[in-house]
Amino acid sequence: MSTYAANIVTENGEQFIPASQRPDGTWRKARRVKEGYVPQEEVPLYESKGKQFMAKKQEPIVLSTGKTAQRPIPGLFIIQDDKEKKGNKKKPKNKIEEINKILESTKISEKTSEKPKKEKPEKGKQVQSPESTDPAKKLKNLKKRLREVEALEEKIKSGALSKPEPEQLAKINRKNDLLVQIRELEKQVQ
Repeated sequence: MSTYAANIVTENGEQFIPASQRPDGTWRKARRVKEGYVPQEEVPLYESKGKQFMAKKQEPIVLSTGKTAQRPIPGLFIIQDDKEKKGNKKKPKNKIEEINKILESTKISEKTSEKPKKEKPEKGKQVQSPESTDPAKKLKNLKKRLREVEALEEKIKSGALSKPEPEQLAKINRKNDLLVQIRELEKQVQ
């Protein structure tokens, strides 16, 4: 890189950059420029603030006693109370003793609970959901299933469904159970 020469001003006020030699040995022509122009090669490279900060040499902080201070972690706030400093020596022993006393006083025994055994429903019968469900919704659902069963029966009678699957036959066989449940729910709703 060549050294930057000051602009040359002619008699009529024009400024020129004088001819200079490049690092590879070739020569640049003299160029006419405006006042205050700095050649591209002479403009300093841009450095971001982060790069400038990293370039600065950080020196350790020295206290008046001659010891260097530790650098804290940014964003970490350590708060110490005088009470904690004084009482820390006695508390761990007391806590351990208290825990031991509590553990000695507790008795471990097996808890026997008598839970009523749930009866398994038979295969042919429908499992009833808890009473917390809305009977009107259940009634609507049962009527929908009844319509599906009746539609299956119609398909079999008309011949559209010549070989029904076992699940479909089981569904048709449960038609009477559905009718009984619908009657019971209609009584509850009214």
